[in-house]
Amino acid sequence: MTTTDTAVLLDTTVAAGDGWTGEIPAGGRLRIVDLCGNQAVDTLFFDAHEYTNRYSAVDTVREQGAVYLTTGSVLMSTGLDPLATIVDDTCGRHDTLGGACAQESNVVRYGEHTRHQHACRTTFVRQAMAWGRGLDKRDITHNVNFFMNVPLTPDGGLTFEDGVSAPGKYVELRAERDILVVVSNCPQLNNPCNGYDPTPVRLLGWSA
Repeated sequence: MTTTDTAVLLDTTVAAGDGWTGEIPAGGRLRIVDLCGNQAVDTLFFDAHEYTNRYSAVDTVREQGAVYLTTGSVLMSTGLDPLATIVDDTCGRHDTLGGACAQESNVVRYGEHTRHQHACRTTFVRQAMAWGRGLDKRDITHNVNFFMNVPLTPDGGLTFEDGVSAPGKYVELRAERDILVVVSNCPQLNNPCNGYDPTPVRLLGWSA
């Protein structure tokens, strides 16, 4: 999108394993750019004025009738309010079922030796505590995994596969109300979601 008649809200690079938290006003845009390709970006969405009204994977999947997100997908809240709409997507598919990696799930999936590896859940908790303003670790529930490839198996299971993104691919969202966004640029080393080599991403934002 162009910046004509808009104001730049942010332009920042988030290192692998790091996070970012900020507000996007209603009508504003957020673009997430996969700089090096094959990088998962775990993202939480909240109504900026009521954090309990947060992104719901269940309601989003039901309302759109699809388990993957792409252009036209509307991210729904627990209160059935539209939080954001994907308005541009050069990747084509994003996961809304796989959840965020955590130290506990790493141990279950990959073994005891991964217990102390950094994980998205840890980043989310740190970001929530740093933001404050009523946001608490209890508010960390469903998240979107942008650029992450998590196919469903015929029996309803999930598998983690090589990503379908590439360097420079991006996804752009329009805020449908004032929203709070919390990003964890995934540090996962044990499955192909990051190509076993986590890399930085760029965040760009514009107001309406």
